[in-house]
Amino acid sequence: MSTPVPVLTPADAAKSLGISTKALRIYEQRGLITPLRSARGWRAYGPDQMSRAAEIVALRGLGFSLAQIASLLKEDDPGRAQTLNAQQTDLERQLREVSAKLEKVRGLRDHLEPPGTPLVAFDLPWPWGGERFELSDIRALTYIVGPLFSGKTKLAQRLAERLPGAAFIGLERLPNNGSADEGLNKRVIQVMDSLVEAGAAPSDSLIALLAALEAEGPEILLIDMVEQGLDEATQQALIAHLRWRDGKARPLFLLTRSSAILDLAAVGPDEAILLCPANHSPPIWVAPTPGARGYEVVASCLAPPEVRARSEGVIAWRPKVA
Repeated sequence: MSTPVPVLTPADAAKSLGISTKALRIYEQRGLITPLRSARGWRAYGPDQMSRAAEIVALRGLGFSLAQIASLLKEDDPGRAQTLNAQQTDLERQLREVSAKLEKVRGLRDHLEPPGTPLVAFDLPWPWGGERFELSDIRALTYIVGPLFSGKTKLAQRLAERLPGAAFIGLERLPNNGSADEGLNKRVIQVMDSLVEAGAAPSDSLIALLAALEAEGPEILLIDMVEQGLDEATQQALIAHLRWRDGKARPLFLLTRSSAILDLAAVGPDEAILLCPANHSPPIWVAPTPGARGYEVVASCLAPPEVRARSEGVIAWRPKVA
């Protein structure tokens, strides 16, 4: 004995889909859906009709017009790709417009709010022209990004000099081989084991970095090219570990040019991005939102780890000190 196929009335179907019965009627009038008919001629919606209607509702939610949906639902329609491309272009335009409005609102808010006392303020060193730089807020993670020779390291070093309790960790960091600090050795081993479980590869570079991260003393750390010597899986495991630290952990400034360390789509509310432009304009804060000022520049500075490795060891030219 066959089981009867469940059918819904227009009212029940519309309720299930989250739309009105009028919308269902319009879909029928446009030829997008053909409801069943009862013995008395009443409209009814079985599994096939509900599946079709759900697809239409989903496409409407993406902003497609009914005419566009009619094209997309026809598998043999040659204009499907053009329809999708046009909608993508329009959505990207809307995103840029919303991002621009958001930046303006932020600017108005900053203008209306009384300025607070900055945590640190100083004149920018060479290669800048002495412009004033102020830092009013410190997040758990701050990424300092910029192309080669943009002054990232100089900025980080000056911040380390001016921020109370801060320390700069340069590229010359060495592995912690048998430190006399047994507590530090234990912490490094524990974190290393955790990172390896998450896919990291043990290396001298990772040990040296963990020794710097786990050492007691500095209240703030500024780390030059945090990805130095680490493969992609290790970088991903490391940044996940840093994001999940205790809320009371010391703030970190991470200089980076790696998309594995700075995944723009994953930047959280307690993270910030500081861009050093290539033309040595003053550093700017960049929101992790496509269309925001500086976003495309930051994205262009980041590269996959295998590409990033090609520039390891490159030293920026500096004038001789008289």
